[in-house]
Amino acid sequence: MRVFAVSDLHVDYKPNRQWVAGLSRQDYKDDILILAGDLSDSLDHIEECLTALALRFKRVLYIPGNHEMWILRNSDLTNSIAKFMEVVRVAQRSGASTECLRLHQLTIVPLLGWYDYSFGMPCPRLRDAWMDFRACRWPDHMNEADVTRFFAAMNERIRPPRAANIISFSHFLPRIDLIDGYVPEQYRYLFPIMGADILEQQVREVGAAIHVYGHSHVNRRITLDGITYINNAFGYPSEVAMTTKQLLCIYDATG
Repeated sequence: MRVFAVSDLHVDYKPNRQWVAGLSRQDYKDDILILAGDLSDSLDHIEECLTALALRFKRVLYIPGNHEMWILRNSDLTNSIAKFMEVVRVAQRSGASTECLRLHQLTIVPLLGWYDYSFGMPCPRLRDAWMDFRACRWPDHMNEADVTRFFAAMNERIRPPRAANIISFSHFLPRIDLIDGYVPEQYRYLFPIMGADILEQQVREVGAAIHVYGHSHVNRRITLDGITYINNAFGYPSEVAMTTKQLLCIYDATG
C-alpha cells in the first residue's frame, strides 16, 4: 500500500481534466490518494473528478479548498457554509471520504481550515485582487476569523486513532515559514490569505509526522521542528516551472 498526494488540480481547465482521465485504472488499486483541496468551484466538476479518482484508488481522501467555497455558479446555495456542506455530500456520493482513515499502522487525518490574518493583514491590493473576497459569501455574522474558528472547531471534534504512522493534510498552510523567504518580494502581499497559525497547533495535536498542504502552488518538501511538510500542487496549465504535474508518493508500506 502506498499513499500519494496532490493538491490544486483545478479541473475547471480541460488539460487538468484530461490528466485525471488519463491516470491508470490498474496501477493504484491498492493505494490511497490524498487530495488537498482546490478541485473546482463547480459541483459537477468536483463530482466528475472524485468519481474518476475513486475508480482508480483504493481510497480517496479529500478536503475542500477555497475555490470550493465560491458561489459563482451555485446561486441556489445561500452561503459558502452551505456550499461546503454540499461539497462534502458530493464527495461522499462520488466514493471519496472527508473523514479520518485508519489502515493497519497508518492514520490519515484531514484538517479543515481558512485564513484569519495570523500571517499578516491584507493590503488594499490584496483586497482588490483576491477572488475569495467576491466569490465567497459567508453568513452575515461571520468574518474570515470566524470562518477559521468554525473549521477549527470541526477539527477539534476529530479524535484520530493513534497509530505508528500519522499523516495529516489541509488545503491551507499551517505556518508561514513554509514559504517565507522562498517567495519573491512582489508576491508576499498574498501571505495573509495563505493559512492560519491554529492549523499548526492542530497538526501537532494529532501527532502527525507528515503534513500535506496545498494552496500556495509552490511545491516543497521540508522538515521543520520534527514534522515533514509536503506540497505537491498540480496547479494551472500555465504553471510549469514550480509544479510537477504528477502524483507524489509520500508513504510506502511495502518498503
